[in-house]
Amino acid sequence: MPHPARALALAIASLLIFGAAAPAEAAKKKANRPAAAQTRQAAKPKARPRARPAAPARQPLVRQQSKAAQLNRIYDEYWDASMRLNPLQATFQGDTRHNDQLPNILSAAYRQQSHDFTIEWLGKVEKIGADGLDGQDLLSYQIFVRDARMSLAAEQFPSWMLPVSQYYNLGSIMAILGSGSGAQPFNTVQDYDTWSRRSLGIAPLFDQAIANMRQGMAAGVVQPRDLMEKVLPQLDAVIKPSAEESIFWAPVRNLPEDLPAADKARISAEYKRMIELRIMPAYRALRGFIATEYLPATRASDGLGALPNGQAWYTQNIVQSTASTLDAQQIHTLAEQRVASLQAQIAGILKDNRIRGSQQKVLRSMRTDKNFQYANANALLARYRQLQGQVGGRLPALLGTQPKAALEIRAVEPERAASAAAVSYQPALPDGMRPAILYVNTGNLPSRRRWSAPMQFLHEGIPGHHVQLGLQQELDKLPRFRRLGGDIAFIEGWGLYAESLGEELGVYQDPYERIGYLQAALTRAARMSADTGVHALGWSKRQAVDYLVKTTDMPTEDANAEVERFMALPGQTLPNGLGELKMIQLRDRAKAALGARFDPRRFHEEVLRDGSMPLDILEAKIGRWIASETGAAPATP
Repeated sequence: MPHPARALALAIASLLIFGAAAPAEAAKKKANRPAAAQTRQAAKPKARPRARPAAPARQPLVRQQSKAAQLNRIYDEYWDASMRLNPLQATFQGDTRHNDQLPNILSAAYRQQSHDFTIEWLGKVEKIGADGLDGQDLLSYQIFVRDARMSLAAEQFPSWMLPVSQYYNLGSIMAILGSGSGAQPFNTVQDYDTWSRRSLGIAPLFDQAIANMRQGMAAGVVQPRDLMEKVLPQLDAVIKPSAEESIFWAPVRNLPEDLPAADKARISAEYKRMIELRIMPAYRALRGFIATEYLPATRASDGLGALPNGQAWYTQNIVQSTASTLDAQQIHTLAEQRVASLQAQIAGILKDNRIRGSQQKVLRSMRTDKNFQYANANALLARYRQLQGQVGGRLPALLGTQPKAALEIRAVEPERAASAAAVSYQPALPDGMRPAILYVNTGNLPSRRRWSAPMQFLHEGIPGHHVQLGLQQELDKLPRFRRLGGDIAFIEGWGLYAESLGEELGVYQDPYERIGYLQAALTRAARMSADTGVHALGWSKRQAVDYLVKTTDMPTEDANAEVERFMALPGQTLPNGLGELKMIQLRDRAKAALGARFDPRRFHEEVLRDGSMPLDILEAKIGRWIASETGAAPATP
C-alpha cells in the first residue's frame, strides 16, 4: 500500500490505498472501546430454564466465530471505499465504476482525506483486534494493520513536493490513459464520454503539481537536475499544435466501426475541443514552469539524504518497502559482501572449467559470441519447453503443491516485440478461460543468449512467478486488498530465490548458465550497494555509475539509467534483493532448527501457501511453523 512518497507513478498505480499522516492514536483509543456485540449481556434466565438451556454455552462460540467474519466484512467494505477514494486505482484493477473521475490527488485536501480514511479503517480493524485469530485471518489482520501504520508513518515526509521526474511524469501517465493504450477503455460511447469527463481533472492536477513544486523550491525539497532535464523531452513528445497530431487523438482515430455515425461526429468534435482547449494548454503550462522556474532551482546533489531530514526519509522508504530491520549502512555492507562472494564463485567456475580470460573478458564474450545465439525463433521456444519438462521432472523433490492452472509457452506477438521484456509471465484467468502464459520474446534474436534461458524460466515460470502467483490466485477467499494487491519484496524475492534453485533442479549444467545466474545476482547486489551509497553514504551519481561499470561490467549508458531510476525512486533496488536474501535466510534457519527432519518441500509450501505478505510477517509466520515442527516456543525474529 504505497504512500505518495514513493512517487506519482506508484501513487497512481495504487495511490493511497492507505492515506497518510499522524500517529494512529485515535484509532488505538477506539480500539479500547469494546464492540456492542461483544458487551451485550445474555438475557437473564427466567423461571423456566428449559426454554433456553444452551444459550449461555453457545454465545461465546458464536462471538468467536463471528470475529473473523466481522473483519472480512470490514475488509470488503474498505476495498470498495478505497476504490471510491482512488478512482485511478479502481481503473487499474479493472473496476470501471469510477472511470470518469480524476480527483486532485496532489492537493492538501486530498492528503487530509486520505489520512482520515486510513485512521477510520485502521480504527475499525483494531477495534476488533487480533486475539483469537489464526491462519489466514491472523495474516490478513497483521498485513492490514502493518501497511496502514507504515503509510501513516510516511506522512511526515513531503513526497508531495516531488510530484514529477522522468520515471513518474504525470504527463506521460495521463497520455497513456488517454491514448487508449492503458487501463482506460475506449470501446463504447459511454467509454468515450467517461474519459472526456475524467480529462476535466488534468488541468487542476497539473496546476497542483506546479504549486507543490513551488512549495518544494521554498523548502529546499527539489529534484536533482539530471532527472528534470529528461522530463522536458517527455512533455515535448505529447505537446502538439493540433488535436489530430496528438496521442490523445488515437481513440478518435480508432473509433469502433459499430458506433452510430452521429455519435462518431459528436465525439470527434468534442475530443478536438477537449485536446486543443483543455489538455494541451495544461501540458504547455507544466512544461513552461519546469523549463523556466523549476530547472534553475533543481539541486546538484543526487541522493535523498541531501534533502532536509533526507536520511530519515530514506530509512522510512526501506522499512516500508522491505520490512527490513537493517539500516542503510548495514544493507550497503551486506550488498558489498555478496558482490565479493559472487565474484569469487564466478572465479571458481572459470578455474574449475579451465575457461581462459578475465571475468570481464568472459562476460563480454557471453554477450557477443555467436555461439551463444539461437539459430531461429523455434529453437528459442523449444529451449524453454525443454526446460519446462526438465524442471517439472525434478520439482516434486522441492515442492509438493503446484498451481492447478497449466503453463503455456508462447512467443510474444510481433507488434509487442519491440517493447516487451525478454521473458514475462501472465497469470491464468480465474475462470479457466485462459491458461497461464510464459511469453518468450523471439524478436531481436541475437540478444537472446542461450545461457540466460534457465534462470529466466526459473524466475518467471517454474518454480518462480507461475507457482507463487498461481497458488495465490487459488486463494479465492482472501480479502481483496490481499488478493488484488501483493508485496513486491515477497513476489520478486521468491522469483529470485527460484533462480537459486537451479542447481537442485538440474538446469545449470553448462558452466556459462551458472555464470549467467551468478552475474545476474552480482548485478542485483551491486545495485543495492549503489542505491544505499547514493542516498545514505554521500555517493555522487558519477561515483555510482562508475561503480556499476567497474563491478558488473555494465555498459555506461545502462549504468546511468540504473542510477537515475533509483535516484527518482529511492530504495527501488532493495525489495527484490532483500526479499531473495530473506527467503535464503529463512531456509537456513529452518534447516538449522530441524536438522535431518528438514524437508524443502514442506518449507517451500509453508512460504507459499498463504500468498504474498511483508517480509517481517513472513518471518514471524515461518518462526511459528518452525516452532510447531520442533515443539518449541516461537523465537522472536
